[in-house]
Amino acid sequence: MIRTLFTEGALFLSPFVAYAIFLWATRAKVIDPVVWPTKTIWWLTVAALAAMIGGFIVIAEFSGVPLGSTYVPAHIENGRLVPGTSK
Repeated sequence: MIRTLFTEGALFLSPFVAYAIFLWATRAKVIDPVVWPTKTIWWLTVAALAAMIGGFIVIAEFSGVPLGSTYVPAHIENGRLVPGTSK
């Protein structure tokens, strides 16, 4: 679960980081509020949310177990812990 949270956090922050790198590359003052107008922040937020939604879809579609599989929880066999699996 923590990997998913880090992935989604990185996807959300990526447009803002890309814009900051663009400002740095163009020699603009990255910290200056003038180069971060509300309209730009709005569009960066929209792009970030779109990236997160896309990430959610990709993670849901391509990770996890196959459809119709049955989860067998962790259990003890012969005194040893057997981790949970999907069959």
